[in-house]
Amino acid sequence: MGDEREFKDLPEGWRWVRLEEDVILMSGSRPKGGAVEEGIPSLGGEHISEDGRIIFTKQNAKYIPDKFFKLMPKGKAEVNDILINKDGANTGKVAILKVKFHPHIAINEHLFILRSKKLFEQKYLFYWLYSSFAQTEIRNRITGSAQPGLSSSFIKNFFLPLPPLPEQQKIAEILETVDNAIEKTEKIIEKYKRIKQGLMQDLLTKGIDENGNIRNEKTHKFKDSPLGRIPEEWEVVRLGEIALNITDGKHGDCQDEENSGYYFISAKDVYDGKIDYEKARQITKKDFEEAHKRTLLEPEDIVLTNSGTIGKIAVVKEIPETFRTTFQKSVAIIKLNRETSAPNFIAQELTSLVKKLINESYGSAQQNLLLRDLRKMFIPLPPLPEQQRIAEILSQIDKTIEKEEQYKEKLKRLKQGLMEDLLTGKVRVNHLVEEEEK
Repeated sequence: MGDEREFKDLPEGWRWVRLEEDVILMSGSRPKGGAVEEGIPSLGGEHISEDGRIIFTKQNAKYIPDKFFKLMPKGKAEVNDILINKDGANTGKVAILKVKFHPHIAINEHLFILRSKKLFEQKYLFYWLYSSFAQTEIRNRITGSAQPGLSSSFIKNFFLPLPPLPEQQKIAEILETVDNAIEKTEKIIEKYKRIKQGLMQDLLTKGIDENGNIRNEKTHKFKDSPLGRIPEEWEVVRLGEIALNITDGKHGDCQDEENSGYYFISAKDVYDGKIDYEKARQITKKDFEEAHKRTLLEPEDIVLTNSGTIGKIAVVKEIPETFRTTFQKSVAIIKLNRETSAPNFIAQELTSLVKKLINESYGSAQQNLLLRDLRKMFIPLPPLPEQQRIAEILSQIDKTIEKEEQYKEKLKRLKQGLMEDLLTGKVRVNHLVEEEEK
C-alpha cells in the first residue's frame, strides 16, 4: 500500500491520505506486577470483541492503581478513541470507545490508541480500520514469527480514502445506526435466553399441570426421587430404558471428497440446537455407506456431542434428501421410544442434566462422555402429554430466539454490504448531506 498509483480513482471530492499524516498513535503500560483488583480500568486485547466493541465486565476486569495512572505520560483513553490490538493471536483487532464507563480509563502495553488530529471523523476512521480492506492491509504489516505483532511504524504509507468531513460523518452515522440495531437485537436475544433459563428451572423440575399451572409443593403432591423432589405423577428412569438405541459415530477416519453430498458430522458441527452442514466435512460414498450402517439418522433423533466439547444437543428435524448424513465418533445418536418419550422434552432435560453431570462428576478435565454413562443417566419422566406441553412452551421461546438470531444475521449482512459500498464511495451519501444542510 505504499503508492497511490496502486489504487483506482476515488469519487469526486475524495482523496487518498497517509494515516501517519494525521493521527496520534500511542501505547500504554502497567505497573510492575501487572494488574490489580481495583482502581483505574486498564484495557487490553482481551477487552476488544470481534465486532469492534469494548467488553469490560466483572469477569474480565483489570485495573491499575490510581497513583500509577496519574503518572502515566500516555495511554489514557478518551471517548471515541480507536483501540488496536498490537500483538498476540488477535493482532489487528480494532474497537472504538463509544462511552467512558469510568471517569478515567487506561490501556496496557498490548494496545495502541489511534486518534485523528484534524482530518478524520473518529467513527468513520474506526469503520475504515474495521473493514476488510484495512484488516487485510494490517495483517500484511504484522511482523515477527515467535511473537507476531504491529510496531508503531505500521501506520507509515498506510493509505486510506478521505471523503469531505460531512460525508464521513454521514457514513459513520449510517453504519452506527445498523450497529445499534444489532446491539438492540442482541439484548432481546439475551432477555429471551434468561426467560428460557428460568422457565427450564421450573418446568423441568416441577412440570406443568393440566390447567397450565407450574406445580409447587403447596398446591400439588411431590415425592422423593434419585433426582430430588419431583411431582407425584412423574417417574425417574434411566435413559437406556426409554431409548431404542444409543450409539455413536464411526471409529477411524474417512477420505474427504469435496461436494460429494455425503456429510461426516463432528462435534464442532452441532450448536444452537442444529446441525450446521455449511462447513462440515464431505466424504466418499464408500466411506459414507460403511459409516452409515452404524448411524442411520432419522427425524426426531437426538444428537449429542460426547467428546471434546461435551453436551451440545440437537433434535433432528426434516432431513433434506441432499443431506446424506453420518457422524464421527465425537457425536452420539439417541433414538427414543416415541410411545413414552417426546424427543424435544428429553433433549431439554439432557441439556440440563449433562451440564450438571460434567460440573459435578467429571470436572473440566473430562473430555469424553461414555455411552454406558449416557445409558445409565437418570431422567425425570412426566406422562407423555405433559412432556409435550413442556416441550411446546420451551419450543416457542426457542423459535423466538431463532427469529431474532436470523434478524441479527440479516443486519450483519446489511452492515457488511453497506461498508463495502459506503467506504469505497461506490454508493455516495453526499446528497443526504446536502438535504440536511438545506
